[in-house]
Amino acid sequence: MSDSSHDSGDDLSGLMGFFFYAFIIHPVVAWILRPGRFERKKSIIYAIAFLAGIAAIKTGLEMKDRGPNYYAMLDVTRTSSPLDIKRAYKKLSLELHPDKNPSPDATEQFNTIKQAYDVIMDLELREVYNKFGKEGIKSNKRYDETQFLLETAIYYVSYGMMAFLLTLGKKSGEARNWILTGLMGMLVVEVALMTSQSNPLPTWLFPTMTEHEVVWLLHSLFPAFMNGCRSLGAYLYVDLDAQTRMLLLALQEQNKDVLLVLREVQIGVNTIQVHGGGGAPGPNGRLVSDGVTGGPVRATPTGKLRELQERLQHNGTNIAQAVQQLKGGDSKGNSNAGFYMMIIGYVLISYWFNS
Repeated sequence: MSDSSHDSGDDLSGLMGFFFYAFIIHPVVAWILRPGRFERKKSIIYAIAFLAGIAAIKTGLEMKDRGPNYYAMLDVTRTSSPLDIKRAYKKLSLELHPDKNPSPDATEQFNTIKQAYDVIMDLELREVYNKFGKEGIKSNKRYDETQFLLETAIYYVSYGMMAFLLTLGKKSGEARNWILTGLMGMLVVEVALMTSQSNPLPTWLFPTMTEHEVVWLLHSLFPAFMNGCRSLGAYLYVDLDAQTRMLLLALQEQNKDVLLVLREVQIGVNTIQVHGGGGAPGPNGRLVSDGVTGGPVRATPTGKLRELQERLQHNGTNIAQAVQQLKGGDSKGNSNAGFYMMIIGYVLISYWFNS
């Protein structure tokens, strides 16, 4: 496949990848995460492993189809000196020269490494290639602030709208936060890469990969991340409204227990006063027998109060857990809002300094 067809098909490939993950992979992940299919922890592990494997295979095939970049062709890195690049090119040109290379496409191979050498040795063309790839060289593209902001805004607004539509409903609220967080993080990385004078990536990390390829890789992996968040978010969803209803029911039951025990205490006190310290009456108004000696069991007010205390402690534990979960949900929403504001502030400050 030609270079131009590779680059011109990036947008179509991204759209096809989105539909692939949304309509094929997402139902499979939903099947894995179906309640009762596996244990909860195993379901999450299987779903993540499946998504990671599919994304790795799909992205690996796409990278193989794109072929090596100019740095990989010449077996040099982004930080190689001009002398190292000349040595690498001289070695390859001797090996791939049509007079010595028996391959039927020897001329094409030789011209390809010649083009790679010419681009990398020219500082201006090299910068264009790093930012915009081979298509940028052919179209003589240059960094334009307005065009970059427009293209970036179109891409991220489009994906933000798709993420919002795909995560409508209460169960997908957490997934929406994860997707938007990933989208904002990807925006920060892309702005940092495209507005910097040199590649900010460390030399030990993908030494031959350009800024253009890093951005392409992020765009290629994002549909997998988005649909993974959809599946896991719905699976891990906790209904706070249902927890609130359970809390109110627990409070109602606790109130009933309190009233019931207090009523029994009052009856017991009245009985003691009437019978002069005899046993407490049972449900039918008679004294309760202990079942061993035949004597009545003294259901004293102190015992009833102790029973009331135990019931309150038991119900109080459930109520405290529900309240803690509700508080955790509220604080999580506040922390997410603060995190988004921090990312937006970083993007604006970074862009202002680079401008």
